[in-house]
Amino acid sequence: MKAPLYSKEGKKKGEVVLNPAIYGARINARLLALVEKAFAANLRHGTHDTKTRKEVRGGGRKPWRQKGTGRARQGSIRAPQWRGGGTVFGPHPRSYFVSMSKTTKEKAMLSALSLKADQKNIMLLEDVTLDSPKTKECAEIFKALPIEKKRALCVVKEVSENLKRAGSNLSEWVRIRPAKDINAYHVLHREKLIIEQNALPILEERLKEAGIVKDKKVKS
Repeated sequence: MKAPLYSKEGKKKGEVVLNPAIYGARINARLLALVEKAFAANLRHGTHDTKTRKEVRGGGRKPWRQKGTGRARQGSIRAPQWRGGGTVFGPHPRSYFVSMSKTTKEKAMLSALSLKADQKNIMLLEDVTLDSPKTKECAEIFKALPIEKKRALCVVKEVSENLKRAGSNLSEWVRIRPAKDINAYHVLHREKLIIEQNALPILEERLKEAGIVKDKKVKS
């Protein structure tokens, strides 16, 4: 299991042997589907709301008397059958949060990384440091890589202030995240995965602490 290593200038420096315990594990497609759905649900705010008949303004007077008009009896013009009336069984604010254990999240992360490796969509980058917070300088690094116009996730050891400011305008194309904060949802929703070379040990340490990976050695 190998991944190409590139410099900031886009030159291929060689290949790095990836830890087979992380990037060659069994891909649990069912777990990925469940976790992806859970992460997507947790992103929802749940602030949608509709008004019931008691919340719609007006309608305090009975539109006509109960009997003798030949029409159906009505109590309020804000009843659901009236135009401008309340909504029956409409959505109201609620929480969509789905609880997941740390082990479940890390197992899904393991499967997501293995899936990207199996698809040959992982590449390593020597360094992503910037001298100034300029988007142009940051874009030149990613333009030099063979990712074309495909959406990518760049995993770095630490997001510096320069990198954060320079990469904010590129988030629709390349999203930059620290290795300690990424999850399976981030990995799955980007076609290409770019990993800074210094971030590899952090990813392994995360999975080791969760008890997912037993092998402690990473070949390089």
